[in-house]
Amino acid sequence: MQKMKAAIRRKIHREGGFTLIELMITVAVVGILAAIAYPSYQEYVIRSRRTEGMALLSDAAAKQERWRAQNGSYTTTVSDLRLGHGDLSEREYYKLTITADNGYTLTATRNGAQVADKKCGNFTLNALGAKGMEAGKPGTVKDCWR
Repeated sequence: MQKMKAAIRRKIHREGGFTLIELMITVAVVGILAAIAYPSYQEYVIRSRRTEGMALLSDAAAKQERWRAQNGSYTTTVSDLRLGHGDLSEREYYKLTITADNGYTLTATRNGAQVADKKCGNFTLNALGAKGMEAGKPGTVKDCWR
């Protein structure tokens, strides 16, 4: 009877939970996974915001062509284009500027949280449809304009 009670106590004691070593291993594994996943997530978020800048440029280019058809020349004033959010993209990650040069060049300058995009920088689109980006960045036009 005594042996049986001792065996039951040992069994109950063993089923009580995790040991400190098991808990430390679990925390270390979660830490390693987070250290790998977080930078990948940050890069994905920055990359997904680039589409907002490209959409801003495409919308502005369409409005520029409409302006030219109605007025005979391109405008250099962003407010003339009557974009939905003024000179900013929808979530304000990019700011639009226009320069005149045998047509126009639209520039989407990084704004707010998107300033952290060190790979692609600011985007440009001209009257001929040529896509470009800020010089001196490690990314290429092909990689950044997807």
